[in-house]
Amino acid sequence: VQLQASGGGLVQAGDSLRLSCAASERTFTSNAWAWFRQAPGKDYEFVAALRRSGGRASYADSVKGRFTISRERANNTVYLEMNSLKPEDTAVYYCAFARPDKGVILSALPDRYSYDYWGQGTLVTVSS
Repeated sequence: VQLQASGGGLVQAGDSLRLSCAASERTFTSNAWAWFRQAPGKDYEFVAALRRSGGRASYADSVKGRFTISRERANNTVYLEMNSLKPEDTAVYYCAFARPDKGVILSALPDRYSYDYWGQGTLVTVSS
């Protein structure tokens, strides 16, 4: 299965964007979905994740209250709604899905190694 991320772009500080991540197979299921980002010269950073069991979400402190992760079951698409964007949010954003047979506990949601399928990344640039 392949993941296709989209929705990135150039915006000004304070603006909003919604990123989308669609799986190539609509019947592909997963137990956890996540967004990570990588700013220039920096390592991957966890942004947000959603677990199927209980529908629990987890967020990085830096985006809590501004970003929302959600999933549309019908088309197997995961979204990241980003509000009140800041220049420090500038990065390439990657979506990730866990294998269907892998259970991801809540504490493991921010761990990039919990995920097995990755999208190609979509660039978000926030100007001041």
